[in-house]
Amino acid sequence: MYYAHFGLKEPPFKITPNTDFFFSGGNRGAVLDALIYAITSGEGIIKVVGEVGSGKTMLCRMLQHLLPEKVESVYLANPSVAPEDVLHAIAFELQLELPADADRLRVMQVLQTYLLERHAEGKRVVIFIEEAQGMPLATLEEIRLLSNLETRHDKLLQIVLFGQPELDENLNLTQIRQLRERITHSFSLTPLTEQDVSEYLIFRLRAAGYFGPHLFTKTAIRMIARSSGGLVRRINILADKALLAAFSENMYQVTWKHVRAAICDSEFGSEHLKRSNARRLALGASAILLLGLGLGYLINAMQHHDDGVAVAEPVVDNRSFQREVSPEGISDDGQVTQISGRGVDQQTSIASTSDKESQPVSLMSDDILERRLAVTQQWLGQQSVSTVSIQLMGSFSDDQMRRQLESLAQEMELDNLYVFRTRVNEAPYLTVLYGSYENRQAAQAAMRQLPDGLRSYRPHLSTVGGILQETMQFQ
Repeated sequence: MYYAHFGLKEPPFKITPNTDFFFSGGNRGAVLDALIYAITSGEGIIKVVGEVGSGKTMLCRMLQHLLPEKVESVYLANPSVAPEDVLHAIAFELQLELPADADRLRVMQVLQTYLLERHAEGKRVVIFIEEAQGMPLATLEEIRLLSNLETRHDKLLQIVLFGQPELDENLNLTQIRQLRERITHSFSLTPLTEQDVSEYLIFRLRAAGYFGPHLFTKTAIRMIARSSGGLVRRINILADKALLAAFSENMYQVTWKHVRAAICDSEFGSEHLKRSNARRLALGASAILLLGLGLGYLINAMQHHDDGVAVAEPVVDNRSFQREVSPEGISDDGQVTQISGRGVDQQTSIASTSDKESQPVSLMSDDILERRLAVTQQWLGQQSVSTVSIQLMGSFSDDQMRRQLESLAQEMELDNLYVFRTRVNEAPYLTVLYGSYENRQAAQAAMRQLPDGLRSYRPHLSTVGGILQETMQFQ
């Protein structure tokens, strides 16, 4: 629904695991590399623990996708399988031919023969078991017996257990200690930090085809990080609903208002909002108390003045009362702010961050965007069609582009920045270019010298001829 509005080619925050959207930050990439090493080196039982929605299934899909061809994988998604049925389930996944009434011993013999054949071919077999915390202890014990299948030098079967923290509790039980002793590697998927969440959001947007500055404001990211608890499934749900809320208001940036709407519409967000509301009530009470103290001070000062006593006027530094905060009492610079106002003679209020986000950036005497558009038109008319430039970023919003140009002007020469209008998915779009180069080699060399922050936008090269064709579509 909102994909064309934000210049997306596909949904960026679907909760169905898609390996094209695997995020290697938050230690996920390191865990994936370690798992691949452990499996290919022939270690025994491996355990991966993470909260609900932390990305275990995505990690499992990535393993199946990246493991070499010599590794054959079996995926067991049903944790409630009975101990007498688990061998049949594995044999079924491996497509082993067995009579319908085959008993446990027969299944084990056929399975061992199959594994020995694969070992002779230089191949390995690995079993991925999802939701292992829900597996009966007797079934877990049956899984442990499978790890006894081995040659003199190698294990014939690799086992990877994916589970929630309750899996660790089960493994600590005395009756299952033999399985615990067989675990050679343990990995934990911890929740994403606020910085991780910011990188995760823009990574998913880029993977979905977005090209431009971050769609989510800092306060919006902070609210998503706190309400989701850093769990990727919750982040996906909140981000998707927040984008929909921004689209419904015809806005091209997601603010705390849109995230708040997403939280209200999510089951797991209600408790977070209750805590936020409680903090806001506490902040309101503090503001009233401060206001009362201030009024009392003024009344007392006036009484002293009437008695002929000279009283020094209180000095109020308005700057310390003008910081804007979200409903959670957090300013855009990350500091906790309790109240805001402009002195005790005015009504104390808590300003919303959306006011700050909607305020136009202070401009120079002329409109920076219109000036760069005009310069670009002149520049295009003077260049050869083979001239190469670096396409930095883009935006659907004029105001957002003005802010971006102001920011870019602090990092590079404004005279080398060019802006032109075109259309993306039938919507007006602004694109920023940097520099003029005679050939692609010179442009690529310049692109490698761009600041890290700009390279994260994945800039690419464009020719003046191609740019002219794009601008003609806007006419």
